[in-house]
Amino acid sequence: MNFDKDWEETEIQLSENEFTHRQQNDEYMFYQYVASGNTEAVQDNIAHHRFLDSSGTGTLSRDPLQNLKYHFVVSVALITRICTEKGMEMERAFRLSDFYIQKLDDIKTIDSLSDLHSTMVMDYTLRMQNLRQNANLSRTTNECLNYIYSNVNDRITIEDLAEYTQNSTSHISRLFKDELGISPSDYIRNVKLDKAKNLLRFSDYSIIDIANYLSFSSQSHFSKLFFEDTGMTPKKYRETYYGTTWNNLH
Repeated sequence: MNFDKDWEETEIQLSENEFTHRQQNDEYMFYQYVASGNTEAVQDNIAHHRFLDSSGTGTLSRDPLQNLKYHFVVSVALITRICTEKGMEMERAFRLSDFYIQKLDDIKTIDSLSDLHSTMVMDYTLRMQNLRQNANLSRTTNECLNYIYSNVNDRITIEDLAEYTQNSTSHISRLFKDELGISPSDYIRNVKLDKAKNLLRFSDYSIIDIANYLSFSSQSHFSKLFFEDTGMTPKKYRETYYGTTWNNLH
């Protein structure tokens, strides 16, 4: 295949059609809105269906759906990079990127792809908003939060946090109370329950598998804590929210 010849022919066609890519400033500004946790600006972008606006965007595939899928991958890659530069934990950012890119396999229509893009950008935006709210946390507290996220499927104790940060358990407890207004054990429980909600919404794992994966002492204990947090059993929560996106829950 003669790529040089193909490229020259493509270049001529684009020049004749006076095609120019969208101003980079527009895209960069949108990514900055995401990275700064500006939910209002991102929601406005979603409302105007900017992801589906093909003016000023390159053609990466002749198939319209595949073309948008390629643009989706580019978008999530750039958002991941900018969010990590703005403070999101790298492992968390890349896990999130992998999660959404894998979701493309199930996308069959442009509308569902647009919905996925909206969910993805708002997910990153809300996480960055939360990160900015925690920007004034001490280094030790942030180390604890990163440890909890990275080991959410393990049984985590305040002793684990103290050992990881090389502090006393009383110091860790005091930091959580002063900076987060919550005890370490309650924070760990909340993170696990949030993870459980996502698994109930977006996976087919059984309730007992989720309870075991997140290291709850038993399925009944997990169900009890889940009901206290949501007012719903895990089964009812899955029946209500399975497969729903962020805007159905906010």
